[in-house]
Formats: sequence, C-alpha cells, structure tokens
Amino acid sequence: MASRTDLVPGTYLQPPSVVLPAMVDLLGDVSFLRAIVATVLATLIALVIAVAVAVPAGLVLGSIPLARRACMVVVEFLRPIPSVALIPLALLITGTGPDTKIALAVYGALWPILFNTMYALDELDPLHVETARAFGVGRVGVLARVALPSAAPFVLTGIRLSFAISLAVVVSVELFAGGTKGIGQFIMEAGSGGAHMDQVLAGTVLAGLLGYAANSGLERLHTRLFAWAAPRGGAE
Repeated sequence: MASRTDLVPGTYLQPPSVVLPAMVDLLGDVSFLRAIVATVLATLIALVIAVAVAVPAGLVLGSIPLARRACMVVVEFLRPIPSVALIPLALLITGTGPDTKIALAVYGALWPILFNTMYALDELDPLHVETARAFGVGRVGVLARVALPSAAPFVLTGIRLSFAISLAVVVSVELFAGGTKGIGQFIMEAGSGGAHMDQVLAGTVLAGLLGYAANSGLERLHTRLFAWAAPRGGAE
C-alpha cells in the first residue's frame, strides 16, 4: 500500500506485483540458490554447536546450585550483548570467512537454549529424582535419564527461538562482510546503488520465509514428540 502512495518513493519500496516475480526469478537463479544453501548450512552448523554446548551447560547450572551461583554473573553479563554488535570485532580477528558468522550465530543461539534448559530443571518433580536415586542411579544417570527427558520440551522450544536468532545473525554478518557467501551478501550487492530494490526485497522476504518454515517445522516436531507438553515461549 505504501509503495503506491507518496509515503515512500517507489524506487525504494517496490509493490508486490514487482517483488513476487523477482522472487520467482531468484528461485531459478543457481547463484542465489547457492547463497541460500550457504546461509542455511551456516545456520544449522551454528545451531548444532549451540545445542551441544548449551544443553550440558544448562543441565549443570540447573542441577548444581553452587555452579549456578558462580557462573550466573558472567552469564548475565554476556547474554545482553547483541551478536551483531560483535561483528566489527569478529571481522578484525577472524576475517570474513564462514567461521565468523558461525561463531557469532553460536553466541546468539546459546542463551535461549541454556536458559530454557536451566529453568526446565526448576520444574523437575523432586519425586522423580528421589525415585531414581532410590534405585541406585547416580548424579550423571539422573541428569541423563530423568532431568534431560523432562527438560526436552523446553530445550526444543529454546531451539526454535535460537534458529531465528542464528539466521538473523548469519544474514547480518553476510550483509556486513561482503566476502561471505550467502543471502546477506546477495542483498548487499543487489542494493548497491539502489538499482535492484526488487531483488533486495525479494531476498529479504525469502529469508523471512526460511525462518517461518523452520519455526513451523520445529513446532510440528514439538507437537508430535511432546503431545503432552504444549509449546511454550520459555526464557529468551
């Protein structure tokens, strides 16, 4: 609507009748499809690393009060720092390779998974823990066989949140670091000089559709695996 009024010049905000055909054309462009693969692959790698780090850390911090008290000051200091604010520093240290966007995406994706895991243990029924200990299950066994299954719905909710964060960080790094292959690089190159704003908007919409599709898929997986636990927002 705004593109057909005087609120925004048509040069910058193209109407859907222009953007949608541009999207179709991009989906037939091999170079753009490779950019999508690069972005999605980096996002998935970052998410897997974040899960591998955050879930064990969340189990430890959620089950050992001393470790939680010792680490929470550092965690609460680091958590509010946006990953995008670290992009200039990361580019100076590691350059414009894919490891930079993956590292920053891992940093951004850690927190929802970590906090969801920690707070899930706060909801753990003590009777389940005591029953497991009565049968001779050790601390590690309690974490693996009692705490982790109970926390799984919360963890998956954290993964849903973290995928969107990882995707946004990866695209942002690609946008700022011109040498990094991906959707962000395509948007930056298409927007240079303002001559291809239809492609810029099409690429942006497609990035949003990727995030929406991933969230919908994870939500369906959540419903199928944990029908007894409705999806919850959890800690962000």
